[in-house]
Amino acid sequence: MRRSVPILLAIFGLLAAACGGGGAGAPATKVSLTIASFNFAESQILAEIYGQALATDGHTVQYKHKLGNREIVFPALEKGDINFVPEYLATSLAFATKATDKVGDPAKALPSFRDALKPKGIAALEFASAIDTNAFVVTKATAQKHNLRKMSDLTAVAKQLTLGAPPECPQRPFCLQGLKSAYGIEFKEFKALDAGGPITVAAVESGQVDVGLLFSTDAQIAAKGFVLLEDDKKLQAADNVVPVVRQDVIDKGGATLTTRINDISKKITTEKLTALNGKVQIDKKDPADVAKEFLKAEGLIK
Repeated sequence: MRRSVPILLAIFGLLAAACGGGGAGAPATKVSLTIASFNFAESQILAEIYGQALATDGHTVQYKHKLGNREIVFPALEKGDINFVPEYLATSLAFATKATDKVGDPAKALPSFRDALKPKGIAALEFASAIDTNAFVVTKATAQKHNLRKMSDLTAVAKQLTLGAPPECPQRPFCLQGLKSAYGIEFKEFKALDAGGPITVAAVESGQVDVGLLFSTDAQIAAKGFVLLEDDKKLQAADNVVPVVRQDVIDKGGATLTTRINDISKKITTEKLTALNGKVQIDKKDPADVAKEFLKAEGLIK
């Protein structure tokens, strides 16, 4: 009987360990992530920020950078070809629901976004405070010539002007569709350029287009001395950065994964995102290196 006591204690210890999967000392389940970015630098920086932090935690991470616009990325997420993409709340909500009504408050937009994604097996986690919206810019010379300070100033002169923007702009509620419905703006001509990238910057600077669509966190706006037209009728909405992840990945990774992603999002502010963009756009640093510097500076990785 004396010899059976330690044996029984050992068995009870094994059983306790087996049943304690949710205990404080239990290792988190590792997941495989394929993280996509859209075809502009900021999206690539964000993908690297989340991906590098999660890779440090032991998750398997691969990237599909510059995959394309939302018309390409979102179906890939639905099919499971990718399972994570840093998104923009208001624009993605409009895309997912095909709704034209804007939601200015991200706290109200998020539940609607989650409801739209749930039947597709996709989850939206907590949004960051960082906001990046469409930003319509002109040169100082164009602003002075047509007395432009805000978007409504374009209404009277737009039929003399050319807009340069991404190819999907005519189909987007926060681009040409919204400009017409909210402001009554109709341009003389539309030129399909890149998504807030160097082609658009060069076209505005050289006068190939009169008005260019960049993003509000674009460091080139200040660097080039462009005039950012005030969105005085509040067409642009709650475009906070928000991680969008397939539900099966969330289920596998559990609370540890969700908490980690949300903690990363808390560190991403508009000001910090603008500065990160500047390091890539102006200083010509690699997005992966910029993301790593950010993660270390914020104490998210060692």
